[in-house]
Amino acid sequence: MGLTIISQEIAALAKKDELKPINEESAPDIERIKKQLDMLDRRLDNVDSIVTAVAERVMKQPIIFNVTCSKCGQKIEIAIIGNEKPSR
Repeated sequence: MGLTIISQEIAALAKKDELKPINEESAPDIERIKKQLDMLDRRLDNVDSIVTAVAERVMKQPIIFNVTCSKCGQKIEIAIIGNEKPSR
């Protein structure tokens, strides 16, 4: 008897979710999700443009970081130099 109850519970958990048809109530939610995805797409395009511009700038001129060690106080200079534009 105990096994029967457990197997019925497992069978209930294993059922596939049924797809619900789109109706008038869910249409505003779908439109809101579409708008949010469009906004995310535009933001990612903007980030891509910014990263590309920074990479091209790095490749055109040297960037120098001056770091001071917090323990010994020694100054360290790190230079990043590029001589070519990155290829796409």
